[in-house]
Amino acid sequence: MPGFFRRMTKSFFIVVNITAAILFLLGCYGYLFDPKIFWPIGFLTLTAFYFLLILVAFIIFWLFIKPKRALISAVAILLAFKPISNIVSFHLSNPFTKEKPANALRILTWNVAQFNVMEEKKHPDIKSRMLSTINEYQPDIACFQEMVAEDSTVKDHGHMDEFLQQLDFKNYFYSYNSKEDFWGYAHFGIIIFSKYPIINKQTVSFYPNDYNSIFQYVDVVKEEDTIRVFNVHLQSLRFSKENLKYIEKPTVEDENKALKESKNIIAKFKKGFLKRQVQTDRIRAEIEKSPYPVIVTGDFNDVPNSYAYHTIGNNMNNAFVEKGSGLGRTFSGISPVLRIDNIFVDTKMDVLQFNLVKKKLSDHFPIMADVAMPKK
Repeated sequence: MPGFFRRMTKSFFIVVNITAAILFLLGCYGYLFDPKIFWPIGFLTLTAFYFLLILVAFIIFWLFIKPKRALISAVAILLAFKPISNIVSFHLSNPFTKEKPANALRILTWNVAQFNVMEEKKHPDIKSRMLSTINEYQPDIACFQEMVAEDSTVKDHGHMDEFLQQLDFKNYFYSYNSKEDFWGYAHFGIIIFSKYPIINKQTVSFYPNDYNSIFQYVDVVKEEDTIRVFNVHLQSLRFSKENLKYIEKPTVEDENKALKESKNIIAKFKKGFLKRQVQTDRIRAEIEKSPYPVIVTGDFNDVPNSYAYHTIGNNMNNAFVEKGSGLGRTFSGISPVLRIDNIFVDTKMDVLQFNLVKKKLSDHFPIMADVAMPKK
């Protein structure tokens, strides 16, 4: 009888180990599956790092019990080495030099969460601290998502002229849908600021023409070089406070309520996976048309092994992967592994340095990169 239980226990751990390895590989290579058909794999892309930890734990476990069985996890990890290197950067952490290298272009992207306009009375210092943080690093090009500002005669919570002056930018391009205006005169959208001339501006909008269904790009001229810079904000999950509370602290006090909340969250995940696929394909098609080297920045609302990340970043270099270190978390809530904000640069450029500013002024952390201009 003891022998039977011992065999059953070993079989159980082997099955669990193999299952974890399969789910891990599916999550790492989730970008290969069409979200329209295989949208549930999107959940595995979000949990791939945690399955990696489980596999590492199994390796340690088997080394003490049956070393040969550690190969199950080891082989799975080796097969997924490339996707893992997108999730975790193994570079040593290098200090970011605030003084830009000669001839470099400094790009910053940040989901600014309306510059805290909704909580301005409670926390009046947040906006000024955000502006000070941006000025501290003096980016040449800054791309913001969830931007709120006026560009009319009304000057209330933040006029474009004030932002240009306070941030020392000469040029900008603001894309928004007037249906989503704040107070009827302040817009809600995405914006690109530039210290260099902008010779072309384009907002790309498609059905249903809501906030996440638009993206923008500008052509910026720096000396003899012209670069096309994209600013995107892909579909968010739009979790309510109740959703976030349930995710962080699931409760089973009321089974019906828990079931309803779970279904609501899964439905929002599915909607996000499907909408981001459509938005991603549109952005990629526009990138392909560019006659100039391309930089893509923004809030992807998806992780590095996702369809969105790989499709948009195809044949481009990710600034974090090139020069970042660790997990590079850019979203401050839900999970410590959510690197959902990105800077992709054309392979004709070199990423010189990367920086993630861990100041909790928005629900996202700002990221920036210094890139060398296109190689002649």
